[in-house]
Amino acid sequence: MARAGSRDLLATYKAKRDFGKTPEPKAKRERAKGNSFVIQKHAARRTHFDFRLEHDGVLKSWAVTKGPSLDPHEKRLAVRTEDHPLEYGGFEGVIPKGEYGGGPVMIWDEGTWEPIGDPDEGLAKGDLKFRLHGHRLNGDYVLVRMKKDRTGGKRENWLLIKKRDDYAGDGSEPTQDFDTSVKSGRSMDQILTGDSAIWTSNKAQKKTPVARTKRAATAKKRPARKPAR
Repeated sequence: MARAGSRDLLATYKAKRDFGKTPEPKAKRERAKGNSFVIQKHAARRTHFDFRLEHDGVLKSWAVTKGPSLDPHEKRLAVRTEDHPLEYGGFEGVIPKGEYGGGPVMIWDEGTWEPIGDPDEGLAKGDLKFRLHGHRLNGDYVLVRMKKDRTGGKRENWLLIKKRDDYAGDGSEPTQDFDTSVKSGRSMDQILTGDSAIWTSNKAQKKTPVARTKRAATAKKRPARKPAR
């Protein structure tokens, strides 16, 4: 099956955002250059795991509410979201409150992926099989598209399922076993309150830790001691 070619895969991404206000990068589709994948834990309105596969110069994306599992019996809901720019895959930090998706973002896992079969055909048919080579997730998975919501909603629901192989394990839940970043080793709280980056459209800005700010304010208010007589 032919690839997307000149079609603007980031049109929906651009339409949803006001780049004069959002800290996210402007839409930029790049030439197909790799086969990376990234899973970002994102504590926005609801904490979820953004599952992204590089394809056609963008990141094909799904929001997995409970995160990926290593248990083949588990079928995790994965809501398809708009394609994202490749730059999104390297971000870990804090999107300021009040902005779209405000909250801490952690790179929970990253690596490379390889399709099993034609990925374009798999996406079109709603049966995308692939193999992951990550720090925490490895082995074969499948994304299966479900029928439209019975309520007539516009969401495109898929199921993320682990195939049985040497990496599978009944009852194995990596999102419970690992709660730190593979990039920095930080927890979500450390990313949120620590000396972490706040993502802006132009550059990363350092966030002064709350504790440090309070200490500085206390020092300014404290009266000077009188010299001893």
